[in-house]
Amino acid sequence: MSAYSVAINTIRACWIIFMAVWLLAAISTKRSVYRESRAQRLRYSILLIAGYFLLIRGHRLPYSLSARVLPHIEVMAWAGAALCVAGLAFCIWARVTLGRNWSGAVTLKEEHELIERGPYRLVRHPIYTGLIAMFLATAIVLGHVGGIIGLVLVFISFWIKLSDEERVMLKQFPDQYAAYQHRVKRIIPFVL
Repeated sequence: MSAYSVAINTIRACWIIFMAVWLLAAISTKRSVYRESRAQRLRYSILLIAGYFLLIRGHRLPYSLSARVLPHIEVMAWAGAALCVAGLAFCIWARVTLGRNWSGAVTLKEEHELIERGPYRLVRHPIYTGLIAMFLATAIVLGHVGGIIGLVLVFISFWIKLSDEERVMLKQFPDQYAAYQHRVKRIIPFVL
């Protein structure tokens, strides 16, 4: 089996594990006391869906989107597979640390806690960090233009959503969250 096949299978398995963990973990969350509107959620969801589609199906689109721009070489395959596994591990670590406070939408939970431990010491939004790593890994291995554009759309989607989340957190924990923002970067440790 080629490195490329192993990388594709590894990345596919990572995405399946991610979905399974998220579906199972969503069962035991706290009751929401605030939830964003559907219009607010639509703003970033459309970008996320479009980005995912371009990433996964871009190779089947017209040549301008399906053209391979990253080399199909062994080192890229192994790098992509390793990055995807690392991204998945970071996502799961963050999800476990967040516990029952997690939600797929911008919400405020009953007895909401500000989590600053575990991966939240490194970045304020580690689930997005891990997901961006997984999307980047997928784009590296697939290597087509559509995937690169999809990655950019996913990043913009997460940026919109995390900005909304931060407004909610600042209202709920004004002093604590402002200090946390000052100490810890959003999604790339020590950078951004």
